[in-house]
Amino acid sequence: MNKLHFALRALTALLLTTPLAPLSLSAQPVSTIQSADFIVAVVNSEPVTNSEVQAMRQRMLRELTGRGAPIPAAAQLTQQALDQLINEKAQLQQAQEQGIKIDDDQIDQAEASVAANNQISRQALLQRLQQDGLTVAAFRQQLKNQLTLSRLREREVDARIRISDQDIDKFLQEQAQGKPAGAPEINVAMILIAVPENSAPADVQALEAKAQDIARRARAGEDFAQLAKTYSQAFDKGAKGGEMGLRPADRYPDLFVEAVRPLALQSIAGPVRSGAGFHVLKLLDRRQSSPVMTTVQTHARHILLRPGPQLSREQAVSRLQDVRRQIAAGQTSFARAAQALSQDGSAAQGGDLGWANLGQFVPEFEEVMKRLQPGQISDPLVSRFGVHIVEVLERRQVAVPEKEQRELARASLREKRLDETYERWVEDVRGRAYVELREPPQVLPVTAAAPTNLPASRATPPAAASAPAKPQPRRK
Repeated sequence: MNKLHFALRALTALLLTTPLAPLSLSAQPVSTIQSADFIVAVVNSEPVTNSEVQAMRQRMLRELTGRGAPIPAAAQLTQQALDQLINEKAQLQQAQEQGIKIDDDQIDQAEASVAANNQISRQALLQRLQQDGLTVAAFRQQLKNQLTLSRLREREVDARIRISDQDIDKFLQEQAQGKPAGAPEINVAMILIAVPENSAPADVQALEAKAQDIARRARAGEDFAQLAKTYSQAFDKGAKGGEMGLRPADRYPDLFVEAVRPLALQSIAGPVRSGAGFHVLKLLDRRQSSPVMTTVQTHARHILLRPGPQLSREQAVSRLQDVRRQIAAGQTSFARAAQALSQDGSAAQGGDLGWANLGQFVPEFEEVMKRLQPGQISDPLVSRFGVHIVEVLERRQVAVPEKEQRELARASLREKRLDETYERWVEDVRGRAYVELREPPQVLPVTAAAPTNLPASRATPPAAASAPAKPQPRRK
């Protein structure tokens, strides 16, 4: 399955669960930026300043450095920062027009997620931000902007993706190519001449002769369904013409499978003897089933603490960090800790969540769970439900029923189309905005930047950060 650089539905989870890179104690010197700020562009009457461009440029530089990615030339990186700011402002303005709002509690949760997933307290996080020259207000505003943009993109981009039944059929056919076929399926009709227990040999011989006569008449062309209704002593008395239904061959008795194996369709086999009596069989249909689609299921358990008046998020994180250390040291077991502490319905079962398919949990929980190997316990993570630690017990591949196959195919096609749809949407939003370019921003020399603990901007996919910037016509 194609892995996207940017998944709209998981944007918030990816933003808030990515571990922070080591932080340099020195912030970017500000002496290289002009003391007198100036406007470099206007987006629908909202200015973009040189200082904003330089701040965005520095964030992008830190992100590229942290990922070990190539650093563009100074002019190209500055242009990318300006383009990203223009796109963000246009999108944030659209979000405001649509009434999208992010409250303080959501920002608090995002902030707690950043701290929890880096195993530091909120106070330590704020200190690191200050060391990097970023105020708490600016950091929270960035979180608010990213959450707002995520909400807008989910609403706007998802609505543009259309997946038809024909698209799903084509996808499933393409996936089936090159895969081994599944078990064959057969449809057999049967006429049973029952042999009661303890029958005398003469009686058995007479019943066998009756079955042979029915088989002869069927081979001669008589209607098998009518013969079944007249003579069959099966439980349904041949009500369906003796038809047993299309099913995998391994769901038929081996005796029947072997008897019809050499037959052409609509041919007759038997009579064959079983413990129930003599069977006359007709092969109605034979098919090779489609290749089996499988999916990965995860068996996990968790401990959940719900912050409230008596327990802050920071206290919940600290408490679960202690629990994790106790489990690792053998001082308690995960199940006992869950039964004693967890505020979830699974507590009585030791936090056991059972077997789960992908997409069954909220993104911020599932993103962490997917990265764990069986036997690993996560650091505390913050979700919309509270603070968790999660342990993956095992994983398995299971066959997917046909209905679920189509749902998985739809989800896969949607994911594949997100990038393309997102890029078109970004161009559309920017194309409808009034953008006036004024004095060009400063182009400062590119120097290696220390990785920051600030989440990277998600206004555009990471792939776009390294692509050449498209010239933006000036609008007056």
